[in-house]
Amino acid sequence: MSTRILITGASRGIGRAIAVRLAKPDRHLLLHGRDRKELDQTAALAQKRGAHAEILLCDLAVPEQVQAMARTLAVSPLHALINNAGIAVVKPLAEQSLEEWQRTLAVNVTAPFLLTKLLAPVMPKGGSIVNILSIAAKVGFANWSSYSMSKAALDGFAKAVREELRPGGIRVINVYPGSTDTDIWKTVPGEWPRDRMLRPEAIADAVAMALEQPDDVVVEDISLGSVGGTL
Repeated sequence: MSTRILITGASRGIGRAIAVRLAKPDRHLLLHGRDRKELDQTAALAQKRGAHAEILLCDLAVPEQVQAMARTLAVSPLHALINNAGIAVVKPLAEQSLEEWQRTLAVNVTAPFLLTKLLAPVMPKGGSIVNILSIAAKVGFANWSSYSMSKAALDGFAKAVREELRPGGIRVINVYPGSTDTDIWKTVPGEWPRDRMLRPEAIADAVAMALEQPDDVVVEDISLGSVGGTL
């Protein structure tokens, strides 16, 4: 039986890098996103490495869509859930709308909650839930309040669920990258030295390392940053 792995936000950036890094002939990668064209490119890269790639279109901001996707996947064992998808609204507090706040919460927190709740029951012993968080879960940055809120919330949720799932042999792995060179910076005001940022492949390598441990070993928290320090 092939190893089934769900990667949310697999269209580009960190999610695509994870998909490519995990692609092997015995892997069935479930690639989630909203951009079919970009997902097709991710799937093609994974298939070149021998993996079977399946595309899943879903808006994580809509709980009904998330639940429907999870229920279609829960009919077979799932070996890893990688909660990678996320959005960032970078604005001063006074300029943030309630709609932006609620969408950030829905995509970055509620969707991982629903996927974890619905898919953990079909994970075998040694299965893994990987949450791609951020240094912003631990450190506050001006104008990033809703993003920091969401990452800190997911961090707390994941750490509590880790203890619930531990007796069943399910691993919960949190990854805290520093600034990473992805398309998210195209939407963030200001000039950012992307050449000094982490590459998505570095996060993918860390995820692969954690997943490749023996079933009774868990690498629970992984912090990644640039040797040059925080931007």
